[in-house]
Amino acid sequence: MSTALLQVSDLRIHLQPGPHAPQGRTLLEACSFVLNAGERLTMVGESGAGKSLLAQAIMGTLPATMQASGSVCIGGVATNGQRALTHALWGHGVIMLPQEPWSALNPLMRMQSQVAEAARYARGLPWHQAQNAAIRGLHALGVGHAARQWLHQLSGGMAQRVGLACASVAQAPLLIADEPTKGLDPDACQQVAQWLMDAQSQGQALLTITHDLNLAQQLGGQIAVLRQGRIVEQGPTQQVLQHPHHAYTQALVATQPRHWPAYPFAARRDGPPLLHATGLRKRYGTRTVLDDLDLTLHAGEVLAISGPSGCGKTTLGNVLLGVTQADAGHVQRAALPAWKFQKLYQAPPAAFSPARTLGQALHDVRRLHRLPDSGQATWMRALGLDAALLDRLPHEVSGGELQRFALLRLMLLQPAFVFADEPTSRLDPITQHTTMQLLCDFANQTGCSVLLVSHDADLARSSSHRHVRLPQHPARPSANGCPT
Repeated sequence: MSTALLQVSDLRIHLQPGPHAPQGRTLLEACSFVLNAGERLTMVGESGAGKSLLAQAIMGTLPATMQASGSVCIGGVATNGQRALTHALWGHGVIMLPQEPWSALNPLMRMQSQVAEAARYARGLPWHQAQNAAIRGLHALGVGHAARQWLHQLSGGMAQRVGLACASVAQAPLLIADEPTKGLDPDACQQVAQWLMDAQSQGQALLTITHDLNLAQQLGGQIAVLRQGRIVEQGPTQQVLQHPHHAYTQALVATQPRHWPAYPFAARRDGPPLLHATGLRKRYGTRTVLDDLDLTLHAGEVLAISGPSGCGKTTLGNVLLGVTQADAGHVQRAALPAWKFQKLYQAPPAAFSPARTLGQALHDVRRLHRLPDSGQATWMRALGLDAALLDRLPHEVSGGELQRFALLRLMLLQPAFVFADEPTSRLDPITQHTTMQLLCDFANQTGCSVLLVSHDADLARSSSHRHVRLPQHPARPSANGCPT
């Protein structure tokens, strides 16, 4: 007989009233499902539909402004989303890989020690055994070389896999993985999917939240499609994705980046380049991430960069901005104020104060730069952002919503250059498409140049003038053309 490790019945999440939503609102409607030992359930759907809130309700970590009702039972314990009851099960009965491992990892500890702590305190292993488990877990996920590194030395994809290593060594019977493959290249995604499936063969139950339909197909099992806080379709993964019945599921499948047409950019603008870099080199210890790289960007031009996690994509953008100093080479920027060169962070929480509401964050930028607020409502509608979200703190919205707020705040500034580091990694395919079209429209109409970093080669090709793939071990690449 199968053992029910997670039972969710009639779970609802309600947001308390605020200035932009006087009556409050229901964020998740009557969600019910059962997960037995060795089973997999994948939640997909639009950004802001309530997927991550569902995970937080199960873990008992909902923000104070939200209330859950209904029942939640973990391993036979009726927790009903209460933090005091769920906390006793953390690590032992259930473990969660959060959507933002960057926020969960400790910047003052080396990676191996953090993974070892998960093994020590979740499983009660002696420290030397916990260290060995950490080394095995990091190597299994392809980040063994990061064992002695600090958080600031990791790419977003590497931090993602370190978070997975922490979850793996804990060996809890129930794993909740929130966007486990965001920011990872296809090979790493395949590796993570295989690791997740291997864990299921040992009897672990898996609840995965993702926008990645390829991951959902690889995992198999059951799938649930969420839209506007409701499950609109549910069933065996292959059946639902290959023969979707609901119109939203059909649109979700049809709008994957491989189906996007190329954006109709205007001809490149004349004049001197906005950015010109020559001979860029950068090493981290013994690892070379940039080697004699040249790059030129003109106004209104979108250059897409893709490549394996850790190959230097984020480093390149940071060097162009002057945030990171190259070991060799030179960057020449147009004579403009420094704030005209902006960055969209791969981890959106890094760009927002946790103590300021999103409305206050936008107001702070407008006040600092004496900007009118007339365009804000228009941009919010174009990005699909509800005005009620302005009352919330950054951790009280989904990762996809926060990612779009970061883009909104940036567009209010009317920058000359944007380093967009995985700007749609937390979005479903439909929202990805509309958001990328908006970013391309912005570049096309205002003359803003964009360095677009994406692991999705289809997205990169369809949304740029030029697409360059950086190798894992640089071989004198030039970003001024598409290498063979």
